[in-house]
Amino acid sequence: MQARLKTEATAHIAVADVRLLADPGGVLVHESERLLVVADLHFEKGSAFASRRQLLPPYDTAATLARLTRLIMRHDPKTVVALGDSFHDVRAGERISIADREALKALMQRRQWIWIAGNHDPALPQDIGGEMLETLRVGALTFRHEPRAGAAPGEIAGHLHPAARVTSPSGSVRRRCFVGDGTRCVMPAFGAYAGGLNIRDRAFAPLFGGATPTAHVLGQSRVYAVGWSACGHD
Repeated sequence: MQARLKTEATAHIAVADVRLLADPGGVLVHESERLLVVADLHFEKGSAFASRRQLLPPYDTAATLARLTRLIMRHDPKTVVALGDSFHDVRAGERISIADREALKALMQRRQWIWIAGNHDPALPQDIGGEMLETLRVGALTFRHEPRAGAAPGEIAGHLHPAARVTSPSGSVRRRCFVGDGTRCVMPAFGAYAGGLNIRDRAFAPLFGGATPTAHVLGQSRVYAVGWSACGHD
């Protein structure tokens, strides 16, 4: 993969015949609905680790918010859907700094903001704003946190943090990715400390059945569609 382009380039991913814009920053945009989707923000993961004496730099929430702000300013959505595990645990709202809380509230102003419940955050922090749902339907699309095993046409989910190792004669690179087969899509984790699970892991096997998925890999400045055969194990 060549990932040193000077300009940002988006791609499109089809899910249940709905054409969605895939931004190299790691979000999907439903352009006709002016809806932006982001998965697994994991705000305050750093402070959660620090509470267990596993010290990480305490700037992950600020860094994640800064990246998300740039993407929201770029696409100017009317609605933002956060696909669960937006907060790393149920006490993240108590640890988030005043500055980060105010930055998040400023970002939410004049937009509909929907938090999908995740396994890390089954309830919203107090006074954070927005609306929490288990799932959201928009036309043919269903937005939820954890993808369901078996057929789920139109599903867009997070939870698994997909990443692909792309191999070529010149070497390999491991990057976060969208992964889908045209009927459903699993989104990359967005959080600064969220990490990624290789799409060759058995956790992805129940999702695509006999279909061959494509990895839409995040480069520094564009999204690359990579066939399954070019995606290797870790």
